[in-house]
Amino acid sequence: MVSKVAIVTGASQGIGRSTAVRLARDFDAIAVVARNREQLEQTAAQVREAGAQALVIDIDLSRAEAARQVVEQTLAAFGRIDALLNIAGAVPQVDLFEMTDEQWEGGLALKLHGARRLTIEAWPALKASSGAVVLMSGNSAVFPKAPYAAVGTINAAIVALAKAFSDRGIADGVQVNSVLPGAVMTGRRQSYLERWAPLHHVSVEEATAKFPAEAGIARYGTPEEIAELMAFIVSPGAHWMTGTTLRMDGGEVKSI
Repeated sequence: MVSKVAIVTGASQGIGRSTAVRLARDFDAIAVVARNREQLEQTAAQVREAGAQALVIDIDLSRAEAARQVVEQTLAAFGRIDALLNIAGAVPQVDLFEMTDEQWEGGLALKLHGARRLTIEAWPALKASSGAVVLMSGNSAVFPKAPYAAVGTINAAIVALAKAFSDRGIADGVQVNSVLPGAVMTGRRQSYLERWAPLHHVSVEEATAKFPAEAGIARYGTPEEIAELMAFIVSPGAHWMTGTTLRMDGGEVKSI
């Protein structure tokens, strides 16, 4: 029998993978969820190596029926859900005047509605376990700019959604918080820099160094650092913290 079970979405790479592996030190079983089966199997292997059972669920969370399937498979395998970490959701960084309706709808379908549906589907199990939910947002929620308007808009909506869930969670005994990471060096960010550099006639190294300096931070964050924050939020020591938005960004946001 397992006594603590977590679901981690977006677990095929980056912050999601690091979070799943980190939680394997505190949970008995992790359901890792994303679209890429091969990458998920790599995550699952690391979770098992860290000491927890792993369930691979390769599914597209932008599909309306996916949330129910994730919860059903997790409960069938482990019998309970104690934590849900909604990390899935890459939103295209396209200028406000150039982004298509399809790109907007794709970002909303996966990051916002995927997290909303999955949280609702998992809620009865989370209520039974007095569990915890984390919704991944991002710093652009507090300073949306034209070059990545959709990212900022959707991230702001995630913060509001988490706050609404946390209000319901007070009565139901479910803890809900959101996280705003800053500039984290993931494979996705590296790929973006490799595309951006030649367009601006600079080397990838120059492009990589450019953002921290312009953002007023000392360096990029790491997925492992965000994973440590995630692990704390869903730990017993943080259970009274709910309805809170936690920022980890190396000091990028200067406002109070």
